[in-house]
Amino acid sequence: MDAQVADSDLTDPPRLRWLAKEIASGRVYDWATIASGVVLAGMLILSINILNRDAAPGSMLTPPQIALLLIANLIPAIALMVLLSRRIARARVAARAIGTGQLHTRLVALFSVIAAVPTVIVAIFASLLLQSGLEFWFSDRAKGMLENTVQLAQSTYDREVGRVAEQALPMAADIGREIVALPQDSPRLEEFIAYNTYLRSLNEAALITVGQNGQMTVLRGVNYYDGLIDPSQVAAALAQLKGSAEAAEVLTPGRIAVLTPVDPSRGIYLFVARQVDDDFRDQIKSANDVLTDYRELLERSRANQLKFNAALLAGALLIVALAIFTALKLADRLLRPVEDLVEAAGRIEGGDFTARVASTGPANDEIAMLGTAFNRMTGRLQEQTGALLAANEQLDTRRAFIEAVLSSVTAGVIAVDAGGRVLLTNRSAETLLRHGDEGIEGKELGDVSSELAEFLVGDARDANVLVNSSEGQRTLAVKRMRYADGSVLTFDDITEQLSDQRRAAWSDIARRIAHEIKNPLTPIQLAAERLQRRYGTEVTSDPETFGRLTDTIVRQVGDLRRMVDEFSNFARMPKPVFREENIHDIARAALFLHEVAHPGINFSLVPPTGDIRLVCDRRQLGQALTNIVKNAVEAIESRRNRGEQNDDGDRIELTLCRDTEQLVIELTDTGIGLPQERERLTEPYMTTRVRGTGLGLAIVKKIVEEHLGEIAFLDRPGGGTRVRIALDADRLAAMATEEPRPAARPGDDFEYDEEEPG
Repeated sequence: MDAQVADSDLTDPPRLRWLAKEIASGRVYDWATIASGVVLAGMLILSINILNRDAAPGSMLTPPQIALLLIANLIPAIALMVLLSRRIARARVAARAIGTGQLHTRLVALFSVIAAVPTVIVAIFASLLLQSGLEFWFSDRAKGMLENTVQLAQSTYDREVGRVAEQALPMAADIGREIVALPQDSPRLEEFIAYNTYLRSLNEAALITVGQNGQMTVLRGVNYYDGLIDPSQVAAALAQLKGSAEAAEVLTPGRIAVLTPVDPSRGIYLFVARQVDDDFRDQIKSANDVLTDYRELLERSRANQLKFNAALLAGALLIVALAIFTALKLADRLLRPVEDLVEAAGRIEGGDFTARVASTGPANDEIAMLGTAFNRMTGRLQEQTGALLAANEQLDTRRAFIEAVLSSVTAGVIAVDAGGRVLLTNRSAETLLRHGDEGIEGKELGDVSSELAEFLVGDARDANVLVNSSEGQRTLAVKRMRYADGSVLTFDDITEQLSDQRRAAWSDIARRIAHEIKNPLTPIQLAAERLQRRYGTEVTSDPETFGRLTDTIVRQVGDLRRMVDEFSNFARMPKPVFREENIHDIARAALFLHEVAHPGINFSLVPPTGDIRLVCDRRQLGQALTNIVKNAVEAIESRRNRGEQNDDGDRIELTLCRDTEQLVIELTDTGIGLPQERERLTEPYMTTRVRGTGLGLAIVKKIVEEHLGEIAFLDRPGGGTRVRIALDADRLAAMATEEPRPAARPGDDFEYDEEEPG
């Protein structure tokens, strides 16, 4: 590799090698910072020079000039900000003595580019858009249109004033001739003025005199009222008449009024007026005001242009600055866990293996996962995992009412749509279908229970459906009610009910069998034994066959007697006597009986020693445990006879677990496993063995039920059977009795001839 580097050094141009060295050392960024500052200063000076040159009032820069100046100042300013922020980031990282600040610089560069590119583009387009608008509104064409409009309105008004003046001048001349012949208070003079007023389409007229002190007096008037003439406006008009003007306008609201001399030497003047719309004069005034404002804006257009572009420049730089600030804060947040890792690694390097990294952020965050892996590697922090269960609560009045009703019934209720999707269910349905830990709403009915889905496809309204589960096969009484968009299924578990019915029937049969068979057994046995004793020596033709036949009779009678005893025990179980016992001793005794007889099987009790107290009937519970242990032994022997092997070998394990409320007894074996009809294992006379009576597990279940418990037959992972007995310890404690313990009787070995559960 060194040879390759040497070869590359020889072949690379000197400038490239110098640039690579500068980049590696970081000096290139220093040069770039200086260059950006110099370029920015130069562009600012150039921009000021261009802006001050030809800065005549109303003159504006062209859009290309503004865009170029904006770009020329914005790009070096952004570059300078990015480079300075890079130096700040590296200085902050160096102050904390970790890393080189690469994460900060990369985030600053990334955020700056993401913020700067659209900001520059938007600023340029906004500037161009503004310049286009300013050029349009402050162009000579727009200015000429506005001035022509105002001039047109003013010309119209002046024309109306001229028309009134044209009527006022001859009228003043006529009145001047009449006033020489008529006295000023003559009615004929007033009639003459009125006649001329109407003749010339005027609305008001008045003959006034103005004294040396400027006091105005009305001599005669037509449609004149006090306050019509403003003395100040008359004084202004008189000032115009002293010049070369023959008539002067008198500003009067709602009228175009003119004052013209009749006999200036005597101070006599004629005031005439024609009514006009008030809005006409207001519009002319507004137009003149608009023109004045427009000219003021035109003079400030260059300044406004510069202010707007300066605001765009400042806004763009502010956005980039915010992006840089966000990048620095984000980098700090990302770097903080890395700092903790570096510090913890340093402590571990120094021998402190209690160092831990605090979990920061979500558990699925990459840095948090790195911290978790680090803690697992050191072995000093247990991995904490949490599962967040999100439940979407859909609570409205109708649904709450339905759920309240459904939750109060013990039968399962499921509503499905036409496609077989579960819309609504209650807790009992989830329990009966063994979905108590997970909701079934929204799932397909076939995924929840294929048996119910098959029933739904048919046309029957009710049926008994066999449902398979991990706990065995159960019988559900199902009814269906159709509605417009689907069906409602109601069902209940009648497995125990059917089992109780069969058990009651078999109990009666067992009682009858025991009664009918037990009586003749003793005479038969005694007769066979007497034949063997008396005639055993007298038979000479075939004594061996005679002895074998009598032995067979005696043995078969014993088997029948044992079967009858089991029938009697099943039909009439003794009432249990509950006392506080050490369940560990009972379990140990049940295992010991078979551990001695079957040394090839590995028996184990968990825990191996202990004092676990339970209120129970010692004899009956011992019978139950002995029975299930015997079944486990026979299941292992059946597997051996089939030539099958189990990876765990021949093993039987009995586990006792006591909590505050329950005592759980679990027995696992590596036998042949459970049969297909596992739900019928506890029914009377249900057996899979040739010589089995089918009463052992029925008696076990009866004992468990009298101890307020439940028994379940499950599959063992890896092959075999798992029998689980759960007893309600709290309720049993309340049933304790003070009766003395009965003496042990011969035959209390708790054994029953029973089928294997598989």
